[in-house]
Amino acid sequence: MRTINLLPWREDLRRERQRNFLIVLGVAALVAALCVFLVKQLYDARIDNQNARNAFLQSEITTLDQRIKKIERLDETRQRLLERKDVIESLQANRTLMVRLFDQLVRTVPSGIRLLDVQQVDQQLTINGTSQSSARVSTYLRNLESSPILSNPQLEIIEAEQAETTPQMPYGFRIRTTLGVPDEPEQAGGSGAEGTSP
Repeated sequence: MRTINLLPWREDLRRERQRNFLIVLGVAALVAALCVFLVKQLYDARIDNQNARNAFLQSEITTLDQRIKKIERLDETRQRLLERKDVIESLQANRTLMVRLFDQLVRTVPSGIRLLDVQQVDQQLTINGTSQSSARVSTYLRNLESSPILSNPQLEIIEAEQAETTPQMPYGFRIRTTLGVPDEPEQAGGSGAEGTSP
């Protein structure tokens, strides 16, 4: 005898499939939400890591900026010290130059010449004086050329003055010359000559 199934199996099957579909859909949504959450967490962790690195770099940049400013201040201090050192060395090198200049002025003046004034502007000397003759001025120029600290003497003016005012020294002159630091051998020779002079 045949059995007839009168139960609504098609509707049960449809409901079963619909329930399975909803379960699969829920699981897929849950998996998708979980994936989105994990991806968000991953990117949040990366962003936090990058922010921490940025903060570290910013703090290091600030530290380096402070060090650079300190180095710049040290460079300025070093430059000022070098300038002071140069000034001190220049003063040390030229400390006896004025004494030697006066000594050379005395040694180079021949008889028959009287110096009236000597003016110095930077390294240029202007010597004004009177002379008994122009030949004595030429001798004075030769003496200046042989001086170790005076160089390039040039006669600017030589003129006959009025005989009433200076009868023994009728010629007035002006000479320009350059004052220079002598070389080491000349310094040694000059110091030796000065040491033996009375």
